[in-house]
Amino acid sequence: MKLAKRVQDLPPYLFVGISRAIAKKKEQGIEVISFGIGDPDIPTPKSVIDRLKKASENPVHHRYPESEGLPEFRQSVAKFYSDRFNVDLDYKTEIINLIGAKEGIAHAPLCFIDPGDIALVPNPAYPVYEIGTMFAGGETVFIDLLEENGFLIDFSSIDTSVAKKAKMLWINYPNNPTGAVANLEFYKEAVEFCKDFDIALMHDACYTEVTFDGYVAPSILQVPGAKDIAIEFHSLSKTANMTGWRVGSAAGNPDLINALMRVKSNIDSGLSQAIQEMGMEALSLSKDWITENNNIYKNRRDKVVATLQAIGLDAKAPSATLYIWTKVPDGHTSASFTEKLLEEVNVVVTPGSGYGTAGEGYIRLSLTIPDDQIDEGLNRLSKFTLK
Repeated sequence: MKLAKRVQDLPPYLFVGISRAIAKKKEQGIEVISFGIGDPDIPTPKSVIDRLKKASENPVHHRYPESEGLPEFRQSVAKFYSDRFNVDLDYKTEIINLIGAKEGIAHAPLCFIDPGDIALVPNPAYPVYEIGTMFAGGETVFIDLLEENGFLIDFSSIDTSVAKKAKMLWINYPNNPTGAVANLEFYKEAVEFCKDFDIALMHDACYTEVTFDGYVAPSILQVPGAKDIAIEFHSLSKTANMTGWRVGSAAGNPDLINALMRVKSNIDSGLSQAIQEMGMEALSLSKDWITENNNIYKNRRDKVVATLQAIGLDAKAPSATLYIWTKVPDGHTSASFTEKLLEEVNVVVTPGSGYGTAGEGYIRLSLTIPDDQIDEGLNRLSKFTLK
């Protein structure tokens, strides 16, 4: 039996390797501290869980949901955009519910990419942008994100002949894995670039609510005319500690949203309506709750950065996201330094090369492990000496 070429060419998902490395250490009786995977350890808010309990008893929610999501859920997303970004959206045509943002991101290329078409993807980046393009039969052209440019795309570096053939452009700010942030001037440039070349603009904005030090992340939909060409993906996974519940949304250009709805309606049956009610509750969480939740991550961020700096790494505190992105020491690759930390102090970090060739020379540390494990991990790292 021969597998499809798309599966034969499919690399293992980045975090599968990390999980296997941890499992191998456990088999040896060694406790590993993992800064590898961005999965919040803080529980989902009680009010959100209570909403699920009540909603789950409603027989209406025991039947198939609609692929586009409950009207009430989409209205909640529209209210969120209005209150948070001062962006007006028509919940009927410009918003769709997702089974987590990852699902929508993976399916989006099926809307725009025919075999041989080009998607422009940042490098380093969330691996699903490239994988979704591959599943659609398209070609990924990478755009390197450079530290000296604040890990922002330099649109002037994109070859005009490539831009003319491109059907999609992915951007992601606040950025995973680098922690970089973008302002409205950058988004305006992205919108103008995509309009010039008739490219669908996809913005992964899943970290806009995980911010620190007074930074407020904008939405690309705040740019005048952005809805002519763009859709934006949001998730409650990191905002409200809901990775396991899979609640997300996409918003923006109605034609692009409709295309995604048509793809989804032929692939999935939508997200449980009881869980959508959870999402509605999470979208109404107070600013104080969000701030308190982010303060936990901020305190972790500051401790991690201080420890990395103390052992000689050039770590910087990001204004957003749950990650510290830092260069490895001279003489090491991302993989070799990751292996060294695992072998010498039993600490797992993510090699930057797992996010693309331009991630080589960096590692990523996640802030989503309990404080006692953070402290133990930092204690181990503090005893590590660069050689």
